[in-house]
Amino acid sequence: MTAVRWVGAMVAIISAWVAVAASAQDMPQVRDSRTGKVWTPQTVEIESSAPSSRSDQAFNPRTQVVPTEELTVQHPRATLMGTVPITAGPTVPIVTLDEPTLQVLPARYWLSILYLANNSASTVTAIVGCHFINGNRRVADVRVVVPPAGPGERLGLPVHGPRYDVFVDHVTCEVISPT
Repeated sequence: MTAVRWVGAMVAIISAWVAVAASAQDMPQVRDSRTGKVWTPQTVEIESSAPSSRSDQAFNPRTQVVPTEELTVQHPRATLMGTVPITAGPTVPIVTLDEPTLQVLPARYWLSILYLANNSASTVTAIVGCHFINGNRRVADVRVVVPPAGPGERLGLPVHGPRYDVFVDHVTCEVISPT
């Protein structure tokens, strides 16, 4: 009877091992081409409790501690980039923004370049709000007072973000006025 129990236990162990091996093959895996290490959801979860270095904080925004800064107001110098058709009306806004770019100036600060078009036949002074974000957390808010844009002018403006050592993965900007 002991031999029967032993065989039954071995069958149960082998069955469990086969099930685990089969399910491991179904999980998404990523092989690091540099180190050869295979990453699965389980290894990432296990290693996520390891201490994070400063550079890891860019990939885990919850570990970055950024003091809440007050809203900064900037008055950047604008560069005339060209002209746009004067089309402002009921379906076209007076001022439009292109998607802002984002780059870091090493040992200085984050920089976003805005392109603003005045679609109206009047000179316009616009105000733009920008949010520098890491993950879903705001790390800096900037209010930009745009120099007067003449009728149909398209302007380029540099907007300074937070220090270079604060991690940022994107920037969003919206026209506050005129609306």
